[in-house]
Amino acid sequence: MKRIILTLVAYFSATGTTGAVARDLAEVTGATLYEIKPEVKYTATDLDWRDKTSRSSVEMQDKNSRPAFVKDLKDADCYDRIFIGFPVWWYTAPTIINTFIEAYGFEGKTVIFFATSGGSTIDKANKDFAAAYPKINWKAGKTLNGASKAEIAAWAEGVGTN
Repeated sequence: MKRIILTLVAYFSATGTTGAVARDLAEVTGATLYEIKPEVKYTATDLDWRDKTSRSSVEMQDKNSRPAFVKDLKDADCYDRIFIGFPVWWYTAPTIINTFIEAYGFEGKTVIFFATSGGSTIDKANKDFAAAYPKINWKAGKTLNGASKAEIAAWAEGVGTN
């Protein structure tokens, strides 16, 4: 008897771009969709990467920054495969992704990143998080800018399960 793999698509989306990809990914994989919501929503001023004093700039300059999020994911331990999506900030994942991973653990689970970006790849995030959280079974993630549902489905199937 084949074991059912339970999949979660969790995402942080400051402007809605990553959220759209997450919804498509959840749909094509039959996954549960979960939004990582910051306790304090990001404003356009907070996201101004050209301003060294903006909230996002300050958070990304501090590797120990852990922005609070609304911790309301039910039964996090039941998922076997977790896709985590985010916009690429400063060539890696926003620090709220660290907060999310540290809150729920995911040790022994298969975790795959997906991202959206104006021009950066996801490569640094893949390396940073594999080094920081070695007890997670990491699969290489991908930047999915403008990907169709068919492309998202083919990629998700290609990364496997465990």
